[in-house]
Amino acid sequence: MTLHNVLTHQSQRPITQPHFFILSKGKNAGKPLKESCPNCFLITVKTEEETENLYWIAYFLWKANFWHQYQIGSVIPFIRISTFKSCFRDEVLKAYKQHQKHIEFVNRIRELEALQNHYTKTVEQIEKLKWALLQNQLR
Repeated sequence: MTLHNVLTHQSQRPITQPHFFILSKGKNAGKPLKESCPNCFLITVKTEEETENLYWIAYFLWKANFWHQYQIGSVIPFIRISTFKSCFRDEVLKAYKQHQKHIEFVNRIRELEALQNHYTKTVEQIEKLKWALLQNQLR
């Protein structure tokens, strides 16, 4: 396992290492992102493979509402960077203790996402076909 670095994202800071972002404020705090946005943390690592592994760990934590218990703030909830660093490190260590199981789980999730994307495109095509039929009927 390589070490990861968690920083508060600053748009003027150049990023040269493989990285991804974590939303730090709002109801979706803890959500991993491929692109930066205001109010996010920057996670950098040494390799693209490590970026992918950490991204999926962060995704699973976010989907499981893991970060809700650490959100503070009455109007706009947010996660403190120190809390995020320590909890994320602990969860990454847990995942790496069962690395093979984690990799298999990620592969299954990717397959399901591909299937979901396929069905979404199919539904969109059906909606377009319905619209075309309705338009044709009104002529």
